Amino acid sequence: MNAPHPPPTPAFVAEDVYRLYLDGLLTNNREQCRQCFQQWLDAEPDLLSLYEDLVQRALYDVGDLWERNRISVATEHLATAISESLLNLAYPRLFATPRNGQSALVTCAANEHHQIGGKMVADLFEFHGWRGCFLGANTPLRDVLALVGEKWADVVALSVAMTSGLADVIDAATAIRTAFPAVPILVGGQARRWGGRERVERVPGVRCLASLRDLTIWLKENENHD
Repeated sequence: MNAPHPPPTPAFVAEDVYRLYLDGLLTNNREQCRQCFQQWLDAEPDLLSLYEDLVQRALYDVGDLWERNRISVATEHLATAISESLLNLAYPRLFATPRNGQSALVTCAANEHHQIGGKMVADLFEFHGWRGCFLGANTPLRDVLALVGEKWADVVALSVAMTSGLADVIDAATAIRTAFPAVPILVGGQARRWGGRERVERVPGVRCLASLRDLTIWLKENENHD
């Protein structure tokens, strides 16, 4: 008797996987989320799609549900924690690209406690051959300045999710620009959705990036061809 054939692997349909992932986040089904994340990772060679079209999109939808009082803050926090933990599954792919000798210092603004966006930014730097140094949430500005002064950074990327953090990110960008006029400064995060871009870009030489896709474009524009 012939052995039974294993069931066929379901075809990858991005929208279907996304819906399952979002449902898993909202029901605290970590295993369902892990399977969706892994399926997307296996199907897409570029981390940009995984991070922007699955993880970021889902967290934006979770945030919208919280703002409309459709879910609790606890559910929102669980969704963020699940998504952040799953980023570790992408680690082997981060270092497949040859190193280019450049370093990016990625940090959240002072008093900013949403760090998953900054983590994804650092990962994308690594994916493109940079050393992505991620400092996490609520890093004191003096420590950021010290690391830039120690030549840790060819670029500094600042993340700000809440409009309440715009003043802090502007202060940070201004201090970095004053101390290190030649170091590029990138700013991204949800706060720019509510008019933050105009305020931040008043600091000379600071560039706001509206999305992870914009970051990828910037990275390609600034490839080290030495």
